[in-house]
Amino acid sequence: MRFSEDRLSRLACSDKVERAIHIWEPPRTRAVILAIHGGMAHAGDYVTPALWFRDKGFATVSYDMCGHDGKKRVDIPGFHSYLDDGERFLKWVKRHYPGLPVFVMGHSMGALIATRLGLERIPHDPAIMGFILSSPYYVNAIKVPAVLLKLSNVLARLFPTARVPLESLTHMLTHDQAITKRHYEDEKDNIRATEVSFRFAKSLQAAQEGLAGKMPSWRYPVFAVVAGDDKLADARASESMLKSIDASLLEYRFHPHNFHENFNELNREETFADILGWLEIQLATAQTRCQTG
Repeated sequence: MRFSEDRLSRLACSDKVERAIHIWEPPRTRAVILAIHGGMAHAGDYVTPALWFRDKGFATVSYDMCGHDGKKRVDIPGFHSYLDDGERFLKWVKRHYPGLPVFVMGHSMGALIATRLGLERIPHDPAIMGFILSSPYYVNAIKVPAVLLKLSNVLARLFPTARVPLESLTHMLTHDQAITKRHYEDEKDNIRATEVSFRFAKSLQAAQEGLAGKMPSWRYPVFAVVAGDDKLADARASESMLKSIDASLLEYRFHPHNFHENFNELNREETFADILGWLEIQLATAQTRCQTG
């Protein structure tokens, strides 16, 4: 398989389309990482962390989301599609890995989706031990022409599927040139999108604005890593919003020289090791609670 998966499955999504689930699975699974990919990306992008954590006994599962399945231009009916399908995917994970602890991982737009899920759709799920968030796309760092911002509502309404005229930032996602090469190959093969529609862009903006004032109500343990040299997500805004979470729940890392994709960056081994340490603490804490409860 193209991204070193151990196997593939299918998820019946809310729009009646079945989409691929990519599964990296150790011989004996200790816990499951439910991974939500970023905008214009695909589930196979999780191959790097998935293989690393597979060696530590963690399965990683991720599905190709609505609007991203083999399309050059991402378009969705609305952000609710991601939340609806996120709930469906969690049910799939519980069904296929009964009784195992679940950690929700999200990068970029995936971190935005994961955050909205944790706040609104699954705020008290006992199967979920915590969330892992990378470069959350809470606030846009891309410079958008003022005229587009002014006309965004009109354009999304009148020309919902038309292309937003934005420059490519594929070369600014990671300092790892081998992974950048893979991204370009995925774009050539229409596995990775290169364009977004006005409706998609407006949906993301509305989802970001919907977080206003809600982060202090967060209730799960969370490991967050933010990239300082991020050209897509506003690092200062991400840090501010994450640090509004109860400090006892937050494990925070900031890497000033990282581009957007922390899990694909040159220092990723350090990030993965930090996440593993945090995972072990969450699992040990849960086990202690079971023994004393």
